[in-house]
Amino acid sequence: METVISPVDGTRIAYRTFPREASAAEGPAPTVVMSHGTALSQAIWRGFGYVRALTPTHTVITVDLRGHGRSEGPHHETAYSMESFVADLVAVLDQTETAAADYVGYSLGGRVGFSLAAAHPSRVNRFVSIAGAPGTAKGAFDRVFFPGCITALKEGGMEGFLEGWQAHTGQPLDAPTRHAFAANDSEALAAYMSRSEDDPGVDDETLKRFTVPTQLIVGSLDRERVGAAEHVHAVLPSAQLLVVEGASHGTILREPDTLSTVTRFLAPGA
Repeated sequence: METVISPVDGTRIAYRTFPREASAAEGPAPTVVMSHGTALSQAIWRGFGYVRALTPTHTVITVDLRGHGRSEGPHHETAYSMESFVADLVAVLDQTETAAADYVGYSLGGRVGFSLAAAHPSRVNRFVSIAGAPGTAKGAFDRVFFPGCITALKEGGMEGFLEGWQAHTGQPLDAPTRHAFAANDSEALAAYMSRSEDDPGVDDETLKRFTVPTQLIVGSLDRERVGAAEHVHAVLPSAQLLVVEGASHGTILREPDTLSTVTRFLAPGA
């Protein structure tokens, strides 16, 4: 695991580099940077096979976003502006001497990707948003998890959050999900979630000026994100859109169509 110090506030950001396979074609390897969703970590990209699928063609860099995984998590809301998330990724690119990279983001990682491509288009070759959106509407976390989830996190910590989520769904959380969420710093996660709801996101006029080739992937059962993806596609017709039938926000990364679309879109020369 490697780290870089954010130029914004000194937060330590953890990332890991997976070089392109030695048996791959000669010549410089393109790089892909991958960012996870809320309360998760960079481990998802190995766990769901994305690192294995992409290292034949790319050097893969997986990142723990601030407040997640092994990156530091400040406890104050001001640390979680979208500008800070973007600056962290640019710092990773700079430290790895990566002039420009492909970018794949899931959920929160997708939202960060829209802002990265808007602020630094020359640093992004191609962009894949998986269940992401240009911004987060008020109450989005209540709809993704359960009503009052941020308050539950602040008052009951991670255990209170998990109990509330389980009560809302009416069934036990699966062990991997519970383990992934329990690893989080509840104060940092609450600060991030509170700040995110006030982020204005990337507006339509900015989207219209996007020059970065974009692939949108969303599950048909993830209705709010389907609406967001369709809106982006209407504003930016050059973007490709895949709606994976029967997939939800939580299952979209596990879908074979998602992985095959990502590898095909990012294939050298595609």
